[in-house]
Amino acid sequence: MKQPLNEMKLTFPSRSANEAFARSAVASFLSQLDPAVDELADLRTAVSEAVTNCIVHAYPDSIGSITIQMRLYADGRTVIKIRDRGCGIPDVPQAMEPLFTTGGDDRSGLGFSVMESFTDRLRVNSKPGRGTTVTMEKYIAVRERQAKAV
Repeated sequence: MKQPLNEMKLTFPSRSANEAFARSAVASFLSQLDPAVDELADLRTAVSEAVTNCIVHAYPDSIGSITIQMRLYADGRTVIKIRDRGCGIPDVPQAMEPLFTTGGDDRSGLGFSVMESFTDRLRVNSKPGRGTTVTMEKYIAVRERQAKAV
């Protein structure tokens, strides 16, 4: 596999206030690829959904850690992994169905659908009692950025 142009790793507690921080950190790191406004908005939204899932579902009665790993490649591919060590998902295909939620009446059950619609590829790996890793890939259109060093 090709080496990334750049990468970062960030770990923070699963507090609601950190959702906006995670979204902003990913957007700031992505800016080196000079994304279009809609590309940036798409990834910000997908990251927001993934981190919110960790906060609400992985650690429903406690505070745990969330780790974001992000890699940027020369061809515009962006890979973002968001991992928790929470309760895990017993049935990933069911959890990914639109409108399915374990979060009660105040949750829409659209988190994975939103992530899928705003990325080019979505993978979810989970083990009950061990946590969940959401991997999102998005290709950022190659434009004039190739002329400047990343």
